[in-house]
Amino acid sequence: MRHGQVSQEARRGREFEAFVAGAGGRLLHAATLLTAETPGDNPRARRLLIHALAQTYADWNRLRGEDPYDRARRHLATRFAHHAWRHQLGGLLHPRTDPSGPLARLSPQERLVLVLRLYEGVAEEQTAALLGLSTERVRAICLRAITAVLRPPPGPAPAVGGVKAVSS
Repeated sequence: MRHGQVSQEARRGREFEAFVAGAGGRLLHAATLLTAETPGDNPRARRLLIHALAQTYADWNRLRGEDPYDRARRHLATRFAHHAWRHQLGGLLHPRTDPSGPLARLSPQERLVLVLRLYEGVAEEQTAALLGLSTERVRAICLRAITAVLRPPPGPAPAVGGVKAVSS
């Protein structure tokens, strides 16, 4: 390898390291929301992030002015969607225990749309294009997810003050 190639690879490595230092935490949080894991116990989110960052690094020299964060986020979202929809929640996304993150009650599609739209601020049109859905469908999924998060299902009925159940 010539000296110019070595220094170019070193520069590429430094640029990518700086990108990961600045964006890695936010991307990990997005992945954690997608997998419905808790921040302290998120192995599937970490694997999802590692794959997205590896693909972004492989594409690094071809970005040509494109935002690397946007590229990494797209890789994260498409990998999540691929596994969620193709494997019907198997493997990467289906935990051995019940997920307990804040979005655990949502379907993978609802989590993906909600995270892209609200946490990442991706426009409806861009989200629709990324997921191959119509903007109306993205809007409907997002509204359903917001409703589910803001209005959780009712818990058990509270005991009526002072009345005890009588067993027969």
